[in-house]
Amino acid sequence: MRVCVIGTGYVGLVTGVCLAHIGHQVICVDNNEEKVKLMQSGQSPIFEPGLSELMKESIDAGRIEFTTDLASGVSHGEVLFIAVGTPPLPTGESDTRYVEAVARGIGAHLNGGYKVIVNKSTVPIGSGDWVRMIVLDGIAERQKTLVPAGGATDVVAPESDASFDVVSNPEFLREGSAVYDTFNPDRIVLGSNSPRAVAMMKELYAPIVSRQFADDKAAPTVPVVVTDLSSAEMVKYASNAFLATKISFINEVANICDRVGADVTQVAKGIGLDSRIGNKFLQAGIGWGGSCFPKDVSALIHTADDYGYDTHLLKAAVNVNQRQRLIAVEKLQQVLKILKGKTVGLLGLTFKPDTDDMRDAPALDLIEHLTRLGTKVKAFDPLVSQTGMRHGLSNVMVETDPERLADGCDALVLVTDWKQFRTLDFAKMAKLMNNPVIIDGRNFLDQEELEKLGFRYVGIGR
Repeated sequence: MRVCVIGTGYVGLVTGVCLAHIGHQVICVDNNEEKVKLMQSGQSPIFEPGLSELMKESIDAGRIEFTTDLASGVSHGEVLFIAVGTPPLPTGESDTRYVEAVARGIGAHLNGGYKVIVNKSTVPIGSGDWVRMIVLDGIAERQKTLVPAGGATDVVAPESDASFDVVSNPEFLREGSAVYDTFNPDRIVLGSNSPRAVAMMKELYAPIVSRQFADDKAAPTVPVVVTDLSSAEMVKYASNAFLATKISFINEVANICDRVGADVTQVAKGIGLDSRIGNKFLQAGIGWGGSCFPKDVSALIHTADDYGYDTHLLKAAVNVNQRQRLIAVEKLQQVLKILKGKTVGLLGLTFKPDTDDMRDAPALDLIEHLTRLGTKVKAFDPLVSQTGMRHGLSNVMVETDPERLADGCDALVLVTDWKQFRTLDFAKMAKLMNNPVIIDGRNFLDQEELEKLGFRYVGIGR
């Protein structure tokens, strides 16, 4: 099938590359000329395991191309994905101006033939009908520009409204695992009242549904959930809100464990074996962050407020998460007492491993609070240290290796659970520190081994 993906962030680029890999003909559109040139040269503008290799393969095979020309993308695609960003506004609602601009642009360039317009961006509930309205406005505006000054025209009127349908197809991709998640989804959600549009989307995803590109090709076919537009949009928000609440719940349990002498890792194992609960998202730590959970939970709270409902549970989950980010500071104060004049090293900066994303990362709050308390902050991150990223890191010294990080530190805080942190030369690092103290903000490291090396180990809820 012919596909156009508009927007090449995490969701758009991964979607376009993966659809090209399974055999579709894809054009990716972005209005950032430098970014498009980079992608045309075969380089990915984002770090995502496996993405660059698939991207180069599809470029070489002629199945994907990149352009700034929206008109050519709209003309090419039978299926048009809107995958632009919807960042949060200060009020908590989503900023949908980029979605609006794209929808209007699609309308301005629709030129006959049936199209399926897919909302892949995470948009407020009710946006499917809104996008349809904006596309129709774009069509109407184009028609006005085609009418001669005298008013007479031989321009054929645009096709009826049935020449396109809008589908909500929310993404459930995890940064750092987005390629894997695309080929091995738990489910595919399609929101539409149009049997024709749903049939085209099922055809588009057929190789993924049948597990042709899955790690386990013998697994059952992927469930395809067909709903109305609003329900599909709610599925996305409700999923992320539930997972965020689950993390806040186990963090609250961890804080109780700290006070009563229980071990939250054992508690989580015990409750996770309950099939009604499951063991995922029960890892206590210093809170959730990133581009999805904070934005989506806030947007759902804002939507509920618009409709006169006070979301007590979701607001509590957010409040617990904000407090949890300072748990590491409290534990440092318990061990080191006065932090003023001390040096603390952060192991990890990104909000999770296998990504370079710093959006709403807990590390940023740690840096802010430690700096305010007069602490010198150093950090090492496998990606950030390598790329030289410094946005938002003016108050931290980013080191190039773990040994430089440990040198002169009074304590280390593990912030991001990168796999390579398990195999660091902690014996050498301990000798370089003023005080061999480590706060394990993810309960990720081997406590017994570290204590053998002379570290004072402090976990979360342990």
